[in-house]
Amino acid sequence: MDNNERVSTMPPPPANNSGAGQTSITELVAGMLNDASRLFGQHIDMLKAEFQEDLKRTKEAGLYAVIGLALMTIGGITLVTALVQFLVWLIPELPTWAASAIVGGSFCVFGVLAVWACKRMFESFNPLPEKTFHALQENLSWISKATPK
Repeated sequence: MDNNERVSTMPPPPANNSGAGQTSITELVAGMLNDASRLFGQHIDMLKAEFQEDLKRTKEAGLYAVIGLALMTIGGITLVTALVQFLVWLIPELPTWAASAIVGGSFCVFGVLAVWACKRMFESFNPLPEKTFHALQENLSWISKATPK
């Protein structure tokens, strides 16, 4: 390198593009919208997965409930008949209809208690995926505040 050639340490001057500022803002907004769209899609996917998991658990619980109820019905009919006959044998002057009324009334009371307990259990949880809805709501409110009007 000779003395006539000098190496500049200064950066080159910026190119004179009149639309350069608009392009970068447009790209920035497009990137934000793309990120928001991707985030929204991820929340929808998370919502679907959470719903599918809850549905699977509900189906499994329902299957066991149906099997249990069928077996309890068969056993209950047999036991009620035996209990009525036991009351008639225990108290010989008690008519069969009275023994049936006593046993049937007792089972109705226990049945009402069981339905009440079931109702309370179903009220203790929400089958809808609350966490995902809350996160989605937060993101939508953030997006609505971030977008220029």
